[in-house]
Amino acid sequence: MNTKTLMAALLLIAAVAVDAHARELVVSEQARALQARAINLDTHLDTPALFGQPGWKITDRHSYAADGSQIDYPRMVEGGLDGGFWVVYTGQGPLDAMGKLKARDFGLKRLGQIREMVAANPDKFALATVAGDAARIKAEGRKSVYISMENAYPLSHDPSLLSYYYKAGLRMLSLVHGSHNDFADSSGIAEATAGEHGGLSEKGRQLIIEANRLGIIVDHSHASPEVFDQMIALSKAPIILSHSGAYDVYAHPRNLDDKRLKVLAAHGGVIQVNSLGNYLVDTGGTPEYRAELGKLYRSFGGRGEMSAQERKQAMAQIEALNTKYKIRKATFDDYLRHLLHILEVAGWQHVGLGADWDGGGGVVGYEDITALPKVVQALLDAGYNEQQITAVLGGNTLRLIEQVQALADPAAVKAALE
Repeated sequence: MNTKTLMAALLLIAAVAVDAHARELVVSEQARALQARAINLDTHLDTPALFGQPGWKITDRHSYAADGSQIDYPRMVEGGLDGGFWVVYTGQGPLDAMGKLKARDFGLKRLGQIREMVAANPDKFALATVAGDAARIKAEGRKSVYISMENAYPLSHDPSLLSYYYKAGLRMLSLVHGSHNDFADSSGIAEATAGEHGGLSEKGRQLIIEANRLGIIVDHSHASPEVFDQMIALSKAPIILSHSGAYDVYAHPRNLDDKRLKVLAAHGGVIQVNSLGNYLVDTGGTPEYRAELGKLYRSFGGRGEMSAQERKQAMAQIEALNTKYKIRKATFDDYLRHLLHILEVAGWQHVGLGADWDGGGGVVGYEDITALPKVVQALLDAGYNEQQITAVLGGNTLRLIEQVQALADPAAVKAALE
């Protein structure tokens, strides 16, 4: 189990335990019917990090309160999620030869786990690689599994592996995560960090060019503002932010400012709105708090090795730490502030949903995928019509997939698939 998911799940559980003031929103039959007609996609599902956990099965209904998970097949059905991009996430490690080899092997293992999940459940899931797959798979009563990579670290040793990932189904790629790597500068986690490359490195530029050739969507989330500017200038296809928020609502380095939101829209891109509380509001987390929290996380090891009793103990410790430092908990209303602001600035044709489920996403009142209908209702309440809401739920994502693939190099695609 990766540390990112462990941290996020335990912290979110503790947050909800401390603050039970959730927005009460009654979902109408109109909202449910609209959602049922739409194709509902989320572009950042970190759930593959759970696939290696002993006893955890995607086909079982799990409890968010019990194990911190937010996505499984029964809850996807209940929440109306038709699928999305399932993530090959690799935490950033050393950039020496051994670190890069370990990252290569880890990424391939995670890719294999995603494909194995699909193969083991052919009645419930299907691999998706083109825009048209989503409607077909939904009509068949199954869930779409598009594949993305968060952090190109697994490609650092050998960037030519991208063609192998493409052949295996990869259709979205982000270059960097919480710290700088060979490809690009990171936006940082809590505070903006000084860049190492001034944005993209030459290696990163070449990776974007190759992604364009193959029709792989380039993802800016987690990268620095300078990387955004350079991606827009370099990429011949529109780009995505698979899970990001609005800087002008909360000035966190992970979020995108209004000026760049307008540039994104002008270039045909899409921003998928993230629900990770630390990116939505100022939680009041001080350096001292983060230091103590980090120490706690390191003591946990991996959630895959933790018993249920140990998880409860860990959650209690985090809850106590949050209380000690009076940490503010983001709510569904905080999430909506970002979503509605981005819709106003970028336009409904350039916005989607990328909650970061099972990777830190979720706020009070929006804890797992079963709450997705609340977003539909909130958009109706805000005055958006069915065409606009359907676009946000998945239509804009599908349009972007189609546009990016239409601009691919047919010869490069053919060579990768042979």
